[in-house]
Amino acid sequence: MNLKGKVEVVGLSDTGRVRTHNEDSIGEDMEIGAVVLADGMGGYKGGEVASAIAVNTIMAELRRTIPALAPGEIDEETGYTRESIAVRDAIIKANETIYQTAQSQPQYQGMGTTVVVLVFYDNRITFAHVGDSRMYRLRNEQLEQITVDHTLLQELVDRGFYSQEEARQSLNKNLVTRALGIEPSVAVDLQEDVTFPGDIYLLCSDGLNDMVDDEEIHLTLKEFGANLEEAAKRLIELANAHGGKDNVSVILARPTREFHARKHWYERVVDWLF
Repeated sequence: MNLKGKVEVVGLSDTGRVRTHNEDSIGEDMEIGAVVLADGMGGYKGGEVASAIAVNTIMAELRRTIPALAPGEIDEETGYTRESIAVRDAIIKANETIYQTAQSQPQYQGMGTTVVVLVFYDNRITFAHVGDSRMYRLRNEQLEQITVDHTLLQELVDRGFYSQEEARQSLNKNLVTRALGIEPSVAVDLQEDVTFPGDIYLLCSDGLNDMVDDEEIHLTLKEFGANLEEAAKRLIELANAHGGKDNVSVILARPTREFHARKHWYERVVDWLF
């Protein structure tokens, strides 16, 4: 489902103020309605290799599978749309490729990456993630984080050992409990939702949300959201102004109009008859 002209997308990535090279990778293709962001880790250039493999593999798999799908069709076995199954399978394929690369090339042993993926189709979205790269949604001027970090800290919050405020002050924010490439298999968090023109989706590496709190992110999107390019630049500038201790990447995506899938001719005949 070609969404060029129906979903506006801007992606920016910056090394930050401390790191010498960028281990984040981003990708987008509105011909299939997909955006991907990955934050790599480990070894000599291992992080940038892992994140690049993740983005390239996921985008290649989605370009192969999504165009052949009937938009929004339900997979009877899982109850998810077939787009969601394609996203899950693409992430699993990326995990296998990173793991095998690390096993076969000693210099990359232990490398891994977080990932967050967003796909638009039929006035809906599928989003999936592994690790602590996040996705937020701004709707009706309300900002909501709609992924849950796969981190030790988040598990402690969930179990009541930390409050959200204590978690924000913790020095152990980045101990991820799940990432691509670390094990032969990986569990993927997969969600679906409806989407509306004007919604803004922010995908980001932790180089943004570790440096910029949610209130600042919210205010920035409200003030500059009419221009996604400017909003993305401002978010990266804020992260760097607050120390820029990590690479920082952001993708902003906004549906500009509805994109309901056209029905097959025989479905339109049935609608007309009944």
